[in-house]
Amino acid sequence: MPQVATTLAFADRLGAWKARWGIGRLNYLVPPGLYAVGAPTPDAPVLVTANYKMSYDIVRSSLTGRNVWLLVLETYGINVWCAAGKGTFGTEELVRRIGISGLAGAVMHRRLILPILGAPGVAAHEVKKQTGFTIRYAAIRAGDLPAYLDNGMVTTPAMQELTFTLRERSVLIPVELVQALKPTALTAAVLFIAGAALKGPADGLTTVYAYLGAVVAGAAIAPLLLPWIPGRSFAVKGAVTGLTWITAFYLLAGGQGWSVPATAAAFLSIPAVSAFYALNFTGCTNYTSRSGVKKEMRIALPTMGCAVIFSALMVLAGRFL
Repeated sequence: MPQVATTLAFADRLGAWKARWGIGRLNYLVPPGLYAVGAPTPDAPVLVTANYKMSYDIVRSSLTGRNVWLLVLETYGINVWCAAGKGTFGTEELVRRIGISGLAGAVMHRRLILPILGAPGVAAHEVKKQTGFTIRYAAIRAGDLPAYLDNGMVTTPAMQELTFTLRERSVLIPVELVQALKPTALTAAVLFIAGAALKGPADGLTTVYAYLGAVVAGAAIAPLLLPWIPGRSFAVKGAVTGLTWITAFYLLAGGQGWSVPATAAAFLSIPAVSAFYALNFTGCTNYTSRSGVKKEMRIALPTMGCAVIFSALMVLAGRFL
């Protein structure tokens, strides 16, 4: 039986840092299967997690001094919450992994301990029907596992509370910025060429600066200030930060000298760009639901598209009319 350490090495911490920045993120996983933490006996608890290595590392590092079994499901390098929504951290995989791993022969009891965030993907009654194993949901955070195990496997209200603090939001921003890097570079190049062709290199650079600020406003500022920006919609929150940015840029960059069409185009397009990147952050938060995100996208994406199209038409109209 593979033994796993509970102390993270430098390579583990480096790998987590790289994953935060989107470097090798899709390949950051461990083989699924049954692992031994410490020296578990047939009576030891069985914890279940995903094979996304960051999730796996967080769980095992919280089990220092424990003797437990760790059943790792094949979620293709996706964390528990997202995998539960996608169905990979789900009933079928859990039943399959119990059989493949030989768990029934390793333990005398028939109890599994799952993270609360994995509940949407698992039908506990089906797992029991097909395998004989019952399911308990422990806590949201892996850091609460020691207290859960020491408390007679009783989940307290604090273990069920999902927080989303400033720090928790900030650690998610790097990967958002890295993912935006390539499309941002391509768009910035196109904007510079178009601006330079219409009015000269200086105007091309001004357009690029405004656009880059919009990306940062939506992908970084909006997530950081999420609870304090008015509105429930992420697109609206992004539009607010974008509008704030273009107003500041207009005042600082001598926008009083811009033409009316150029000014209108800027105040239409920049909030739309920020709204788009803020809307991307819905996949990182605990503020949203799947149905709510789909509804917001149906409304917000066409609105953003129209704003960008109208802004382009205004620029062309101001140049040629």
